[in-house]
Amino acid sequence: MSPEQIVIVDYDATCAAGSGMDELRAALANQRSGLRANDFPGCDLQTWIGRVAAIDEYVFSPVLAQWQSRNNALIALGLQQGSLQQSLAKLVERFGSARIGVVMGSSTSSIDRSEEAYRQLDAQGQLPPQFLQEQVLNPHAPGLFVAVLLGLDGPNMTVNTACSSSAKVFATAARWLRAGIVDAVLVGGADTLCQSVLYGFHSLQLVSESPCRPFDGARDGINLGEAAGFALLVRGDDAQGIEHTGIQLSGYGESSDAHHMSHPHPEGEGARLAIEQALAQAGLAPAQIDYINLHGTASRANDHIEGNLVGTMFPASTLASSTKGWTGHTLGAAGILESIFALEALRSGLVPGTLNLTQVDPEIAISMSAANQTADLTHVMSNSFGFGGNNACLIFSRVEVAI
Repeated sequence: MSPEQIVIVDYDATCAAGSGMDELRAALANQRSGLRANDFPGCDLQTWIGRVAAIDEYVFSPVLAQWQSRNNALIALGLQQGSLQQSLAKLVERFGSARIGVVMGSSTSSIDRSEEAYRQLDAQGQLPPQFLQEQVLNPHAPGLFVAVLLGLDGPNMTVNTACSSSAKVFATAARWLRAGIVDAVLVGGADTLCQSVLYGFHSLQLVSESPCRPFDGARDGINLGEAAGFALLVRGDDAQGIEHTGIQLSGYGESSDAHHMSHPHPEGEGARLAIEQALAQAGLAPAQIDYINLHGTASRANDHIEGNLVGTMFPASTLASSTKGWTGHTLGAAGILESIFALEALRSGLVPGTLNLTQVDPEIAISMSAANQTADLTHVMSNSFGFGGNNACLIFSRVEVAI
């Protein structure tokens, strides 16, 4: 394989639909949603959420007590799943911990811990000692915590670009690898539910009182969720002799249209640019993309703009769906989670439908189905579009395909 190829060695994810890939595969195959009526502590909003209940049972060891937060608990739970740590250990043995980079994505980081701290101010308005956590109350907390938890000493950064955060981690990792800065990269993303997120999106009138219905004519808003996901990447020439997925990151595109703080560009110009960049880097025509995991949040504006853009750029035969009905919108973790869903589709041939879809909005020029499908896939795409007009598009392909 070429050193320019970026190979996916392993991946795993945890979200409301399941902890680890075995549970997620079953949830996808059986169309079992992880959404539930809102039961987040202290929040009385009438909505549905994608909550990971196991976080509430997680106990930090005394050695890691200083890292306590809901977000870090989810990161720790996510890293316990599957074969990810075994795959990482082999890479550390081969390259050394200083040659393994970490790139995490998040939008809330550990805001939940800040909220808890302010609820427990003392009589003088000061934070109790257990909340004086400089490395936790920090946008870079996810990257720092992963490095401590796994004993990694290489370059480390956390991307915070709203809902595109953990899609952009793949692009950063590819640049690091091609520049020879590192020999392997652990990419990931984690975001957890908190009052600021739930009430913040409610204040924007974006939250639905019912299970979300992406691209449906009757959709009326999003459901919020939480997730953590991770993937290991190496250069193609270093993949020799390493067990890997047989999939490569063949293209990525990034753009920022800066149209509005929360509303996407009406014609999706920034999103178009990211998609075009990804296709050009992969050397592919739109008709060669077999499946697109859409950003598809179920908001009125997002689905209308993205759906019509994709409908214009790609042939009607291109399979497309939103998986938000399984997980809710996991914000800064959406990019990694939905990339993993796209990777799963490429590996298994199971293309997830769009849960809760009854009829595609007639004002959206795209075809999709609520039902799962099976297909022989070669190239898949994942879209992630965030507040502030920050866009990312990723293309994954089978390694044996010449790029």
